[in-house]
Amino acid sequence: MSIRQNNLGSIVKPGFNPLGAQTSVTTYESYLYTWGRSNFGQLGLGTTVNKSSPNQVGSTAVWLDLAASYNSSSGIKTDGTLWTWGQAGSGQLGLGNTTIQYAPQQVGTLTTWSKISAGFGYMAAIKTDGSLWTWGKGTDGRLGLGNVTYYSSPKQVGASYTWLSVACGYAHTLATTIGGTLWAWGLNTYGQLGVGNTTSRSSPTQVGALTTWSQVSGGRTHTIALKTDGTLWSWGRSNSGQLGLGNTTSYSSPKQVGSLLTWSLISAASYFSTAIKTTDGTLWAWGANGSGQLGVSPATNRSSPSQVGALTNWLSVSASYNTSFATKTNGTLWSWGYNTTGKLGNGGTIDTNSPNQVGALTTWLKVSAGYYHTTALLY
Repeated sequence: MSIRQNNLGSIVKPGFNPLGAQTSVTTYESYLYTWGRSNFGQLGLGTTVNKSSPNQVGSTAVWLDLAASYNSSSGIKTDGTLWTWGQAGSGQLGLGNTTIQYAPQQVGTLTTWSKISAGFGYMAAIKTDGSLWTWGKGTDGRLGLGNVTYYSSPKQVGASYTWLSVACGYAHTLATTIGGTLWAWGLNTYGQLGVGNTTSRSSPTQVGALTTWSQVSGGRTHTIALKTDGTLWSWGRSNSGQLGLGNTTSYSSPKQVGSLLTWSLISAASYFSTAIKTTDGTLWAWGANGSGQLGVSPATNRSSPSQVGALTNWLSVSASYNTSFATKTNGTLWSWGYNTTGKLGNGGTIDTNSPNQVGALTTWLKVSAGYYHTTALLY
């Protein structure tokens, strides 16, 4: 999931020109809404009842960041506390146990959390001091702790305090530093780490030597990233064309997608990718399209970026398992793709292959799509 942010995690208010200089970024205290599958309580509503439209979690506007994964969810409040709920079989809730939680539970007592990401059976977060922490399933070294051990409480990754962002794929993790370097670890069967081979890593390994990486997003077995010059890069598996390189060839090192210098936001999903251009606010998608998750017709795979409609007012995008979500500059929320569990939030369970508005509200700030459920912030 990606959204335009400053280094403190502040969110750009819808309506603010996403193409101009970010001089008036404001932090908004937001309400938390969830919908979709709830068999493990991942909606945080205290039940296991699925919901096909947004339902508010709690009654207060205290949320700043959020992340949905396979069957669990997490969020950071404006006071810097970290909260998790849902499935906990791998210790991914960070609560020191493997007990399912049907409502948000605080992770420890610290008030210094700033950013959160979630993958399959694990989570990763950054504190305000720039330190990086992971917990949950350690298979394939996805926690970056030098082993394959499971941990049910947060553990620091190395001793660095220079981490700027972190993104969890399915079983591999990626992170950028304040110096613009890119690091990766975890499963590497298809070269998704970008380090030139297919050997998995259990500790952070630098991707090349460049210091110009600005954003990264991990899919199931592929990765996409942006550089500060606005170029788009991808690597890993491309069986469905998810690398956007015009073929289905896998690559173990970064390859540039086209030659444009106009990309601003990205989000990688299971077997597809999405991105927004900075010059005109257009939305693009490529890769697998069996459930209409690309938002383009016909529902066939695309190996190169294809524009979603003709609109030029897209602000943020979040892609997950066969589903896409995006917000517009007017604060509306849109969804398309797989919907069997009500994950699209439109009140039904039928797949759609083009963007459809979720309700009528115009104050959506951010959305994070999990595999079968969705979380979002509303101010």
